[in-house]
Amino acid sequence: MLVIDAEGRVTRHNTAASAVLPDLRSGAAAAGAVPPWLAEPVDGAEVRGRIGERLFAAHPTALEDGSTAWWLVDDTEYRLAVDELAVERERAQFLIEASNALLSTLNPERCMEVAARLAAKHLADAAVVVAPAVGRRLPMTLCARGGPVERRAIAVDPERVPGLEEALRGFPPVPSRWIDPGSAPEWLMPKGFGGVGSVAITPLPGHGVPAGALVLLRTSNHAGFSESEEEFAALFAARVGAAMSAARLYAEQASITDVLMRELLPPRLRQIEGVELASGYRPAGDSARVGGDFYDIHLTEGAGTATRALVALGDVCGKGLEAAVITGKIRNTLHALLPMADDHHRMLSMLNRALVTSDHTRFATLVLASIARIGPHVCLQLTSAGHPAPLIVRRDGGVEEAQTSGSLVGVLPEVQSATAHTTLAPGETCLLFTDGIPEAKGGPMGDELFGVARLKRALGECAGMPAEAVVERVQMLAAQWVGEGKHDDMALIAITAPRGAHLMAVDGTTAGRYTA
Repeated sequence: MLVIDAEGRVTRHNTAASAVLPDLRSGAAAAGAVPPWLAEPVDGAEVRGRIGERLFAAHPTALEDGSTAWWLVDDTEYRLAVDELAVERERAQFLIEASNALLSTLNPERCMEVAARLAAKHLADAAVVVAPAVGRRLPMTLCARGGPVERRAIAVDPERVPGLEEALRGFPPVPSRWIDPGSAPEWLMPKGFGGVGSVAITPLPGHGVPAGALVLLRTSNHAGFSESEEEFAALFAARVGAAMSAARLYAEQASITDVLMRELLPPRLRQIEGVELASGYRPAGDSARVGGDFYDIHLTEGAGTATRALVALGDVCGKGLEAAVITGKIRNTLHALLPMADDHHRMLSMLNRALVTSDHTRFATLVLASIARIGPHVCLQLTSAGHPAPLIVRRDGGVEEAQTSGSLVGVLPEVQSATAHTTLAPGETCLLFTDGIPEAKGGPMGDELFGVARLKRALGECAGMPAEAVVERVQMLAAQWVGEGKHDDMALIAITAPRGAHLMAVDGTTAGRYTA
């Protein structure tokens, strides 16, 4: 405590004040003995300032004789704690924002870009995110504060940078205080960055495997990285590593799924000479690419000059990827059984045995159609296994239901089936379809089935139409019926005997078709 009178002289002070301000003298002017912020008159307000290396808060009290008594409190530890708390709050807020930004994307390149930009803005003058090597190339994303993001993939040796090789392998690198800034090669710096004053490298820990490394750069005009800053960079790197690992894992799984999906999606039908074929497929969900419905066409060896093929259309119980996997198994099994394509019952029996003895519990319905072109007619052999019977559209608009039936595939030890034989004259069509069409709910009230009767009436209007027109007509009516409502998978195939008796060439290599 010290007292300063109205003329600015020190009139009293205690021992503690003398220890803090050794130049204090009673009766002497306060100027020069106390810091300026304390000598200036105030209106009873607390003031703060520095005395030497310490921080003080001074509380003034006005005395009756016009003097001011100053009570000095050492505020150093409190202010340091407050400042440190503010820094930690700011860092915590940054980590929250960084986590949200990093987890907002599952694209690996975008994730590296976000990490580099955030690190350059908040942790250093420039940042480089280095991913594990792809072949001989090292992918990296670079960003200087306020500058654009650069992407590079170059064949370099990470051992040229002390600590980088260790960080890429997931080990803690050499502390930045020991790294020579001159060891940073040109390829590790953003364009136009200038001289490097300090370097900090930290690994990006992933999910069980290293996700890469984070390199922080400061120019020669700035101080090096403190131990606290390195620890904070490691916290940020942990979040970057988790996000990059998740993005990379998602990308790998998406790539694998895409490959599998391409194999499981219904194929584009192969056209055969003298027969028109058209197909349609609509999965149950707008976001689903595959479902339980499937179809295939296989060319088989014919007798004499007759063109022969086997068409299979079916429906696996359930939806989604699991059902699609069973679909793939059925399609592959049918392909292996092509040598016995004329014996539908035998094919279905062997397929049933393969499904019954497997680990899954799903079953399927199936319809097989063997096609033979004999003169202007198309001869069909049709067998249903628990599947809706095919519908045949005659030239006069009449619609017949093929007389075939059978048991489900993959349920009982033995299957039962009855095969129907029919002939299509020019302009006539046989439609194979899954139950997703007649069981589609919609209509004025949204709860009425499309039904087989309505499907037959629609087909009666398609007499003489090409196969593609028949499929488009049925698909359009079914889509209008369900509207925006939910529906099951829908698949259909039209087999049509072309009108006319001459073959029109499409090009010099592919099969043509008969036209009127």
